Amino acid sequence: MTSYDFAIIGAGIAGASLAAELTDGGASVLMLEAEERPGYHATGRSAAFWEECYGGPEIVPLTLASGAYLRDGGFLHQRGALYIGREGDEELVTQFMQRFVPTGATIQHLGRAELQRRIGGIRHDWSDAIWEPMCADIDVARLHAHFLAQAQRGGARLECRARLAKATRAEGQWALTTKRGDTHHAAVLVNAAGAWVDEVARLAGAQPAAISPYRRTVVQVRVDPPVPENLPLVLDIRGRFYFKPEAGRLWVSPHDEEPSAPCDAAPEELAVAEAIARLEEVVDWRVEAVEHKWAGLRSFTPDRRPVYGPDPKVDGFAWFAGQGGFGIQTSPAAARLGRQLLLDEKPDAMTAGLDPELYSAARFG
Repeated sequence: MTSYDFAIIGAGIAGASLAAELTDGGASVLMLEAEERPGYHATGRSAAFWEECYGGPEIVPLTLASGAYLRDGGFLHQRGALYIGREGDEELVTQFMQRFVPTGATIQHLGRAELQRRIGGIRHDWSDAIWEPMCADIDVARLHAHFLAQAQRGGARLECRARLAKATRAEGQWALTTKRGDTHHAAVLVNAAGAWVDEVARLAGAQPAAISPYRRTVVQVRVDPPVPENLPLVLDIRGRFYFKPEAGRLWVSPHDEEPSAPCDAAPEELAVAEAIARLEEVVDWRVEAVEHKWAGLRSFTPDRRPVYGPDPKVDGFAWFAGQGGFGIQTSPAAARLGRQLLLDEKPDAMTAGLDPELYSAARFG
């Protein structure tokens, strides 16, 4: 009987990055992926960017700690980001600066003239902005493939179409049975199942962490005039939209967060219409066509912080979940921290500034 040190449920960006780190630390790893290929759900549908302030001040340390790895690996394409506000949003802009300047994020306040220069065609009532020069696009597919390849070079085994159906523990070992009837064995079960994490927790006899999936919609449109490729990522200071260029087109999201059951998410027409309407509030560009639309699930804990490390009550059960929309941009540092928690290693240069207690499963009691 083959037994692994770790069985990771899920092979999206969370499971793949953690598997890469654990095998690098000398552990044997099995990845059980429910779908036909890894990254089918949230990872494969991300409009990902590395944006220092995304997710809030308690996520910034993970993002900043991941930056050098992503830049040095060639996974980032510099773009810059603008948080924009209308007349009357001055207090929100001030509050944003007060929240994020202490985190070490690189941001600066811009006035109307500079905002108008950076976004051609922006309507006159948008008058305030925060510029984040370090924001960059992430090559998500390449990053995910990098982690999978690193894990497999380290000896990790990947099983697809292997949805977990049963998990039992005896004498320090898990017996993990998939829906197609295969049984695998591991000393530690790591829950990295995205929107399905609470379901996996129940199968293992652990208390669910009340991690809730929310649907996020993205629409690809063709606009006139054509989108300049150097347009920054543009986000509403009120959180009602963001848009960015992509291969001559524009990706627009209404920044929706609709509660959802774990599923193969699909866009709803109302969200598509809202995305276009909110874009038209900002710029005088004409939307010529909707060329593509999709939706993905982002999963959050109740306090919006991820949960990493051993479960406080169930022996041999660990969490690597609840990464919302920031799981890709924080994946290098999060996976390194997860490895150190699971292998009982000391912090290194990447994780020295992180507080593991912020993300501990023990905070849920």
